[in-house]
Amino acid sequence: MYQTSISYIPQIFDSETYGNMLYIIRFFFFIVIDKMYLTITNWDNQSIAYEFIFQTFSTVPEMQYLIFTFFLLLYLIILFGNISILWIICTLHSLHTPMYFFLASLSFLEICYTTVVVPQMLASISDFHRTIPLVNCGIQMFFFTTLGSTDCFMLAVMAYDRYVAICHPLRYTLIMTWRVCTWLVIGSLILAIILCLQLTILIFNLPFCGYQPKINHFLCDVPPVLQLACADTHLHQTALYGVGIMVLTIPFLLICISYVYIVVAILRIKSTSGRHQAFSTCSSHLTVVILQYGVCSLVYLRPKSSTSENEDRKLALIYTFVTPLLNPLIYTLRNKDIKQALRKVMKKMIASQT
Repeated sequence: MYQTSISYIPQIFDSETYGNMLYIIRFFFFIVIDKMYLTITNWDNQSIAYEFIFQTFSTVPEMQYLIFTFFLLLYLIILFGNISILWIICTLHSLHTPMYFFLASLSFLEICYTTVVVPQMLASISDFHRTIPLVNCGIQMFFFTTLGSTDCFMLAVMAYDRYVAICHPLRYTLIMTWRVCTWLVIGSLILAIILCLQLTILIFNLPFCGYQPKINHFLCDVPPVLQLACADTHLHQTALYGVGIMVLTIPFLLICISYVYIVVAILRIKSTSGRHQAFSTCSSHLTVVILQYGVCSLVYLRPKSSTSENEDRKLALIYTFVTPLLNPLIYTLRNKDIKQALRKVMKKMIASQT
């Protein structure tokens, strides 16, 4: 069902689409810079604190070195796994289909997503740079939430792709054209930028009191930064829940609806091998969905009274490290096409060395 041959990656970069993509990215980039500048210029009048300091994981130096090494290794593994998927999909023509185009987009998002957080986190753990200026904190929050939201939207897009492939296989190539798939990715990014830009600006218009307020976290995430504000944050909490519903609840419901139709269609398949192939293809995606949406919902959609800084910090480790780490493993181990592609690449590498 997913073997439909569409020469995907080469067609995406025709001159018209490439020009439109550059125009949209440039347009939103200037909006982000302009909004950030207007917000930053107001901080002098509204904020007493001009930088935050991150809470350490441990006060024991030896433990800090071990923690630094552990997270550095995790980061390198995440980069290696996701870059490998990107390289394999871009290299092998047989994987130039919508399904793998979305998987490549997801891997690219995971690389950017972790890179926004981990270098600053490692610098904080090593005590080289535990403080972060408000400007940098706002920029990190914007990119972290934007890339994370795009990730969630992309999982919904991938569920729709599976729905079309399984429920409407004969019309698949007509529905999932290269233009539709490209704009689904761009639309996910644009929607994430709009939501997260407004949320970030709203939060950083708050005053933050005290000299170097301490964030009990390893990144400038929304909940811990809100707790440092010395003003009423009910409006901001409401905005956070609103964005959370848009990013988490609505896409998750769309995914559930897609999978209801998918399960019904799979049960109608008479061939046991075809049914098994469809289930295995969808189960890898569903595993990632449950992990991503479940953990993020616990952090962003729980009532403020039931949240704990330490719990949020631990949960953030899951969607910052565990999910990007497991994505390549899940999609590789449970996907026959990716495993065959890996074998081909390994054989070519071995043959070239002999």
